[in-house]
Amino acid sequence: MEPGSAKRRKIGHSRGGESAVGNIDAAASSGLSRGRAFILEAEELVDEVKLDYATALEGVDSLLHKIKGSIEAIEAHDALQIAEAATKLEKKHKIQIPFPEPRPSDKSNYKVAFAKPSQFNVVGSYVSKTMIKAQKSHAVDMVVVIPGETLQEKDYLDLRYFYKRAYFLGVVAAALQKDLADDGELSYEYLNGNTLSPILSLKPKVEGEKKEGRLDYRVRIIPCAPDNFFPKSKLHLSATLVRKAGGDESKAATKPTPFYNSTIVSESCFFPYLKLLRQTEKKCAAFKKACILGRVWLQQRGLGSDMADGGFGHFEWAVLLALLLQSGDSTKGHAPLSTSLSATQLFKAMVQFLSVTNLSEKPCVLGTATVESETAGPVLFDAVRGLNVAFKMSNWSAAKLHQHAKWTRSLLNDSTADQFTPTFILKADLPWQNYDLIAHLNYDGKHDKTEPIDCRGRLWEYSGKVHRVLKRALQDEELGGRARSIHIQLPKSSSWDLTKEPSTKQNHTIEIGVLFNAANMTRTVDRGPAAGPSNEEKEGCAKFQRFWGEKSELRRFEGDSIRETLIWSSTSPFDLCEEIMRYILKLHLRVGYLEDELTFHGDGFTELIPIKPTDTSVFNAARKAFSSFEKDIRDLDDMPLHVRQIAPICPELRHASVKVPFSTVNKSGPRPLECVISFEASGKWPESIVAIQRTKIAFLRMIGDLLERSKPGEVRSYVGLESSTTTNTELENLAYLDVVYESGPAFCLRIHSDLEEALLTRQSHDKTIDQHHRHQASVLLSNFRRLYYHLPLHTQSINTFATRFPAFSPTIRLLKHWFSSHKLASHFTPDFIELVALQTFLSPYPWDAPSSPSVGLLRALLFLSRWDWRSEPLIVDTNSDMPSSERSAIATRLEAWRKIDPLMSHTVLFVATAQESSGVAYTTVNGIAQPSKVVAARMTALAKTACRVIREEGVELDARRLFVPSTKEYDVLLHLSPKAIKAVSKVYPSEELTSTTAAKSSSGSKYKNLSATAGEDALPLPSAPVDTFFEKLEQVYGSGSSAPLVFFRGGEEEKVVGAIWNPTLGRRGLNVNLGTSYKPVGAGGRKRKGGDEGGNDGKKEKEEEQLVEVNREAILSEIARIGGELVERIEVQRE
Repeated sequence: MEPGSAKRRKIGHSRGGESAVGNIDAAASSGLSRGRAFILEAEELVDEVKLDYATALEGVDSLLHKIKGSIEAIEAHDALQIAEAATKLEKKHKIQIPFPEPRPSDKSNYKVAFAKPSQFNVVGSYVSKTMIKAQKSHAVDMVVVIPGETLQEKDYLDLRYFYKRAYFLGVVAAALQKDLADDGELSYEYLNGNTLSPILSLKPKVEGEKKEGRLDYRVRIIPCAPDNFFPKSKLHLSATLVRKAGGDESKAATKPTPFYNSTIVSESCFFPYLKLLRQTEKKCAAFKKACILGRVWLQQRGLGSDMADGGFGHFEWAVLLALLLQSGDSTKGHAPLSTSLSATQLFKAMVQFLSVTNLSEKPCVLGTATVESETAGPVLFDAVRGLNVAFKMSNWSAAKLHQHAKWTRSLLNDSTADQFTPTFILKADLPWQNYDLIAHLNYDGKHDKTEPIDCRGRLWEYSGKVHRVLKRALQDEELGGRARSIHIQLPKSSSWDLTKEPSTKQNHTIEIGVLFNAANMTRTVDRGPAAGPSNEEKEGCAKFQRFWGEKSELRRFEGDSIRETLIWSSTSPFDLCEEIMRYILKLHLRVGYLEDELTFHGDGFTELIPIKPTDTSVFNAARKAFSSFEKDIRDLDDMPLHVRQIAPICPELRHASVKVPFSTVNKSGPRPLECVISFEASGKWPESIVAIQRTKIAFLRMIGDLLERSKPGEVRSYVGLESSTTTNTELENLAYLDVVYESGPAFCLRIHSDLEEALLTRQSHDKTIDQHHRHQASVLLSNFRRLYYHLPLHTQSINTFATRFPAFSPTIRLLKHWFSSHKLASHFTPDFIELVALQTFLSPYPWDAPSSPSVGLLRALLFLSRWDWRSEPLIVDTNSDMPSSERSAIATRLEAWRKIDPLMSHTVLFVATAQESSGVAYTTVNGIAQPSKVVAARMTALAKTACRVIREEGVELDARRLFVPSTKEYDVLLHLSPKAIKAVSKVYPSEELTSTTAAKSSSGSKYKNLSATAGEDALPLPSAPVDTFFEKLEQVYGSGSSAPLVFFRGGEEEKVVGAIWNPTLGRRGLNVNLGTSYKPVGAGGRKRKGGDEGGNDGKKEKEEEQLVEVNREAILSEIARIGGELVERIEVQRE
């Protein structure tokens, strides 16, 4: 797809004109046209996603006032023992108090009281006006400050503050339930999934019909502590603040509690951060827009403030950006970012910062502070407010954020790519488009007896153990990391009713996603540390053995080095990863003993063809066989001309065939590997195209004879005749040479003549001959260039990228199988499908290049579903240096084609590469567009349906569903006979035939004038019978818009072929040269004037015109006759 024209919803241009002009000027100074487009599109996006708050959040202000009034009216009471106060409140109001786990014990001496809140305020996106329409949920946050007289300074210890906070929230819930029962529905939920911070949620009721544009929002009531109430010096990340959880002194802990500590600090930071953000908004005019862009970017990648979404969302983005716009001691008085930057510049700066800052590996401190973060996880420390802003993040979510930032930075640095659509429009959070393997681990909390120390819960701590084990097993750099990323997705918490306790579900499913390192994942032997006499080497070996257990063994390698070694039995990347994960999780976490405790998803795609690890060696063997064939020809002594080049042109010799080479059954003969040969320039070629074709035949016969003489008994050759593609067969290439080696390989050779191209070019431009012959010469010239120029270069290019990207070749094969399964393969050239697959590797944004065939296929389908081929060319920059001027010229060429041919009768898909910029070489064959407009539309529809299924099914996707064809859309179904196909294919001598022939030879011939083997010599290599059948039908009925039937078929083994009647061949008037079989249907309504030849009165009569329509019954009967035994039956689905 031309990366400058993203197809999006229509966007209004009524607002933001001045800002857009300013951005154009700023971008112009950088001299980047892509940058200018990105700026304008980002401005339009911000204008489009903004909310109309008066309509979208109608009634929210009055509701906030009601809530405030109701809370202020609550009666205060003196301190009571916590168990007594909770029991009294729950019995009186029939609600539950959302105490965090462990709940306070009945023997606890904590006392709670209630007093009028000291302060109310509305915070969050509603205040800053940075909400967007496409948010997953819209919430207005009201902060209620717990009065200081009900708290004590040491309440930060042992969950005492959180117990008092929960009681305060229960009192507020009881009052709101009584006063606002008619205004909305109340429920509890956790603030960003943090079980220490339950909040109250009020969803307003909608009276009458819902207005257009109004959103389903909710108001969240969030209790918090007064500013600076707790001493920050006591709340550092390495402090241990949970020692007697629940008031039970028998359970003492000594480990640091960084998550708990940060949660305490965050409870008193609502107003400081509100102040920070408001000040930044005033200083930096583009701050809000940059925050909106950041929200969209994060949401498209599945990142958010909720702990299950990674713990880094819009709030964290806004705070980090605000801190980078502030000056401080660590920056010597200068802010890292200037407040005069535009929104897009701020966004790019944030992406740059996140791409070079991996919070899980090294703490990031903004300000002057010393942070001890060995057990704190990701750290983004705000020194002024003393808060680790990233405290809700995990190591895997921090790695995910860092990874997506690197990918986006790579995109924004690519001046030739469409920067806007992958950054903001494409959803990049689907598991199957991000990870090569997905595993489900069933966690049963009943069997987990470990006590959570840091109040994140047992599930979180167990997931941390899983991640640490897998990271060491799959991402150990000393072993050569097999995986680039390991991500764990935890279930999200849900809201619950006021009368119920939060869910205590013990069974959960942990989702593990692994992104392969394609270069290392296929390794079956891991070499660990060397075994030596030094203490360091002994310690390294002992550490390695402790982690890998019995799997580790000593082995001797080249150079007499002895190393700890791991030997794996699997061979495919998926199976290797599964084997390693099952072994290491079973060893360290005792996972896998129970049935279905650990299940893996993602291997269904490679089983469809199937794709094996040995396929690469088979393709390489085919290339090696071709090299031997090339050497045999070059070594021929009696050739009249020196060989300049022998180039392969078939998919088998570029790692791109669905079936690997040499996989054909012997009885049907080996599939010849096609190639072309060109000779040195010579003036001996005849100055006539007809004579050149006959000279080629003589040349081919000479090559065949010389090969047979040079390798007697090893090589057999046959000269075959080409099928005609035009009416003037004398100008076409007439013959080819099949060369069959007794060892198995077979090759099909055609000769390239430079003079033939010159003569065809001259004839196509010769205005002294008629238009028909000039057009015919143009078609032959196009076919010539495709065969002798484009395909050799294309084969060379695909081979290069198949070596560079290990998953590229399997992706091509899967994509071709998808086209074939949906009966589209006959309408598309193989090289077009290969270029679509290549585009997902060369322009993979918003991701990196696929590292498995399943991911490559799904991204290719996503591309096809979004490609607007009517107005956008597909530009595959195979050299990675195509200038913008050439891209613009290609786009202009497409616009010209659409103006010349608005109905797309001659040019439908426009595909250009660095070697071929005309745009039609890969999508036009014999002067006919491949595919037609109807078939291209079906391709897009099928790709969109596949993407919808992928989204709906998620991880549980059954790969076979994407390859199940639908036949209900076809008018006619041709059922082919497998038995007849198999019988027609048995033309090549098998071992049985050879032994029979030898027996006859020894006993003599039946006829005296014939030898015993006469008539039993092997025939030349045949074409596939199904292909030959449909080529015959094309010769009879034509192709393109003139054919009465459009056939849809897949590969050679297709048993059911679909067909639709050409809708353009409707009823019409009777005339000559109708082109196919028609039958009369009576007179029409139109009149025509005709004279009376008798001329009695000299009057003219009006006669009705005779109408005809396609004779469908006769055509189907003819097809059955032509097919003979090959056609088992013809099923008519629609008349």
